[in-house]
Amino acid sequence: MNSHLKQINAQNNDADDDIDKAATRSRKKLIRRPGTKGGKLPWNSQQNAKTWRHVAQSVFVVINIYICVTFYIWVRFYETGGNSLYLERPAGIEGWLPIAGLMNLKYFLETWNIPPIHAASMLLLVAFLAMGLLLKKAFCSWLCPVGTLSEALGALGKKLFGRHFSPPRWLDIPLRSLKYLLLAFFLYLVVPMPVQAIQGFLMSPYGLIADVKMLNFFRNIGQVTLISVIVLTIGSLFVQNLWCRYLCPYGALIGLFSLFSPFKVRRNPDSCIDCGKCAKACPSRIPVDRLIQVRTVECTACMSCVESCPAKDTLVFSAFRPKGQPGATRSAGLSGMAIALILTLILGGTIGYAKLAGHWDTKLPEQFYQRLIPQSQMLGHP
Repeated sequence: MNSHLKQINAQNNDADDDIDKAATRSRKKLIRRPGTKGGKLPWNSQQNAKTWRHVAQSVFVVINIYICVTFYIWVRFYETGGNSLYLERPAGIEGWLPIAGLMNLKYFLETWNIPPIHAASMLLLVAFLAMGLLLKKAFCSWLCPVGTLSEALGALGKKLFGRHFSPPRWLDIPLRSLKYLLLAFFLYLVVPMPVQAIQGFLMSPYGLIADVKMLNFFRNIGQVTLISVIVLTIGSLFVQNLWCRYLCPYGALIGLFSLFSPFKVRRNPDSCIDCGKCAKACPSRIPVDRLIQVRTVECTACMSCVESCPAKDTLVFSAFRPKGQPGATRSAGLSGMAIALILTLILGGTIGYAKLAGHWDTKLPEQFYQRLIPQSQMLGHP
């Protein structure tokens, strides 16, 4: 333990030396962020946004594990003819039905009626898009369980290999376009669909138990899909946030909405000492140290850059750019606690509205589940 603490103190001292050298080169007075050591806040500081983000990620992962396990038990009850444990179907499982959410959103925009089947998938999609409109792609880095897994694999890879591996720029940019091509493919399938076709699909046997079909996809995973998952898992050890950065169409959609977010990472060039720590800390490889405000769709509001900045009120996640000379900057940036609270209010408010309005649960007559779930493997796409 003592040797570990000595190592941490040595690293902090080295970081302090680097920060002092950067301040000397920039010829600017450095006013350090209060409570920092080596430019960073301790993990248990109430102001540490990284800690708040990890708490939010952990809570959301636990919730999703509970939802998935409960849903599996619910499905098994009907597959065994009622000879196993029964638990209520968790409505949150519909958050794993993004295509149904898109279809229902199209249905709602055409008819102004909330669809009777899988309405929660649409309402959760709207909540996540609202997060993007307000707080950039905060859903991806604060709540998404797939994003959390991808981040954890990247952290493990860095421990194993001592670094992350980044594709060269000429390859990185085309790879980033893949998620938009996937998004365009799904939009091409959904957007032209007439309301009657959407309604017909959702009311078909396949559509009624689309959540069960989704579970079957993972339970009976094919060879090609399994190989793809293995390649993505191994690749995520080498390339940070591989799935999120290059392939996630859900994140691509939220990213487009995030372009209109009033809150962005903003930099005060007058108090910035040009140490470059923000750019090094950014998992999306955004050159934060060369920007006044981060507009890009790649920003996930993870606050890694903000937490790495040693200068007080110089880099903030805010609706307005911080101004003023060192020691006299004015900032109204959001803290990690504030971001976690806003995300909770958006998600909790959406779920609360859905429950009060009767749109949270997709309840079918018991005989539908008794008949459809045991034969779900044989139901083909309409």
